[in-house]
Amino acid sequence: MRSILLKAASSGELLEMIYQDCKGSISQRGIKVLSVKEESFRAYCYIRKQQRTFKISNILSVGPVRSMRRGA
Repeated sequence: MRSILLKAASSGELLEMIYQDCKGSISQRGIKVLSVKEESFRAYCYIRKQQRTFKISNILSVGPVRSMRRGA
């Protein structure tokens, strides 16, 4: 996961992340990675509309933002 974050930080690619906070709450967020450290990373969170610090170990899933699907 760290390699995905480092790549996104250098390219500016937007990511979609499923994250579990320290209280056990799970959320899905759109993020733009700003910097990556050994155990955490700083990103702009489009849900909270502010910069946040996340623990890498709390990521359940992360990947490129999927295109919006249109249904019936």
